[in-house]
Amino acid sequence: MPESPPRIYPAEGGLLGAELRQTPEDFQVTELLPFTASGSGAHHWLVVEKRGLNTQDVANRLARCAGVAVRDVGFAGLKDRHAITRQSFTVPAMPGPDPDWASLEDDSLHFQQISRHDRKLRRGVLRGNYFRLVLRATTGARSLWDARLQSLMKEGFPNYFGAQRFGHRNLQEAARLLSGQPMRIDRHRRGLLWSAARSALFNLVLAERVRQANWAQILPGEIVQLAGSHSIFLAADDDLSDLQARATDWDLHPTGPLPGRGGLAPTAAAIALENSALSAGPIIAGAGDGLRWAQRLAEQGLDAARRPLRARPETLTSDWQDAQTLVLSFFLPAGVFATSCVEGLFGQEMAGVRRLDTGVD
Repeated sequence: MPESPPRIYPAEGGLLGAELRQTPEDFQVTELLPFTASGSGAHHWLVVEKRGLNTQDVANRLARCAGVAVRDVGFAGLKDRHAITRQSFTVPAMPGPDPDWASLEDDSLHFQQISRHDRKLRRGVLRGNYFRLVLRATTGARSLWDARLQSLMKEGFPNYFGAQRFGHRNLQEAARLLSGQPMRIDRHRRGLLWSAARSALFNLVLAERVRQANWAQILPGEIVQLAGSHSIFLAADDDLSDLQARATDWDLHPTGPLPGRGGLAPTAAAIALENSALSAGPIIAGAGDGLRWAQRLAEQGLDAARRPLRARPETLTSDWQDAQTLVLSFFLPAGVFATSCVEGLFGQEMAGVRRLDTGVD
């Protein structure tokens, strides 16, 4: 079986294709936070541009240079190794002279800003990421590219968790963990496996809604999320027409499950669809269906949550460099995967693409 559930996309007019070359210059990401450095305080604030390094690599270097524990280095989200990325870190300021940050600079690491801040950066506080992607060796008629780009801006794309969320054998290990098999793993690894399992269940439900062409619709019994917030509520039958109009205006979104205990649950047609999608078959051979996984996740004490079924790129621009090379620039909110955006443009899942995303959830 595949390492993660298939991601299905609308593909009116046909399929598009391109190569996402795995060179840092072809995949550039700039992190956007909801605040800037305060200019004073007990933490160094470092804005870093990195190439060929992941976020943990940079955190390790900063900790060694400052003489602090790596767990005390703060950052808002993980950024990939196979890219040029720009992100902020905080490092506790120790007594004595400031660390020699310049000694860390080389072809893979450059400091864009060095300042002070009053608190440690926490995971997940970022507003989103700005992307610049180069698509090469494109296939498909230019008219279809133009139509699909317009659709991305107007209709958005299914908000799947990207393939990199599932890593290598993460779902196989999650299946062992959720089946109660003994595993010697630390707390961090356990959390990653639970996250992979919940992401797979969400993707299963979203794929079924794409099949039924209702991934942008407000169903009876839908749990709806207000745009730009985590506020959710149950759709009332007598409000469906009004709610659908607001969804068309991108004021709110239909949602899918991140299973766990408690939380607001859908009813009526929405819960029937979710249960049908989750019970359709095993995620991993011999590991039980999605409903069983959802039950086990609740038993682990994870709190249930909801995720919008759709997203769309903001400030999307496109520039054809030549007949087969397209440069895309766009912003995505935190937790939304750039590869899912590109797959939505293509109308199909990309095969054999290495980890490319930098979103967090």
